Amino acid sequence: MRHRKGFNHLSRTSSHRKAMLANMASSLIIHKRITTTTAKAKALRTYVEPLITRSKEDTTHSRRVVFSYLQDKNAVTELFREVAAKVGDRPGGYTRILKIGNRLGDNADMCVIELVDYNEAMLGTEEPKQKTTRRRRGGKKKQESMPARKGKSEEAKTTAEKEEKPAATVKEKEMPEASAGQNEKEPVAETETVTEEQQPEAEAKPVEEKEEKQPLAAQTKETETEKEENTEPSGGRKEDEEKKES
Repeated sequence: MRHRKGFNHLSRTSSHRKAMLANMASSLIIHKRITTTTAKAKALRTYVEPLITRSKEDTTHSRRVVFSYLQDKNAVTELFREVAAKVGDRPGGYTRILKIGNRLGDNADMCVIELVDYNEAMLGTEEPKQKTTRRRRGGKKKQESMPARKGKSEEAKTTAEKEEKPAATVKEKEMPEASAGQNEKEPVAETETVTEEQQPEAEAKPVEEKEEKQPLAAQTKETETEKEENTEPSGGRKEDEEKKES
């Protein structure tokens, strides 16, 4: 019966399961990451992490205990020489499981299991968390903040006054300009009135010019008549002379 057995049997016998996990642990220690199913990776994590913790004490007893599980001399030497030195300061959690989707064929859930300290790309992104402490607000801070607030309010007032002064000066400048504009407009009205008064005079001037032109025309006519008269007597004299000669 399977009472009080909480681990995953992985559909294998005890000997088959132990051999498979030993081989997978040796491959993980040597290659630092392997690809497998999620169920096997979770079973491997509980199998290999106690061995990594054991490797922190480099003694003959620890090496023999680890060898009894792995049954691989190369994996044991790699674990005690390199991996133990790399993960010496980490208090557990030596492996990481990254899911990569489902496998074609049987649609099994696949993942990558790796040693945390050997993934340099993810180690660069991790930032140390800063310790935060809670502090109560004391009366000193309030007293210190009050003068600062007063100073800020005074600065705001001074800036507002400075802004109002240029606005007032601009208005004062605009007022004389407006009055000057009104003064300039008033003479225009006077000129208009003057032109209205001068209109009769302007109408009278053309009449006088016409009267002056008429005497000139009469004078020209008189001069022409005088010329004709002067020419006529000369013609009569010639006729008289011709009669006498005849």
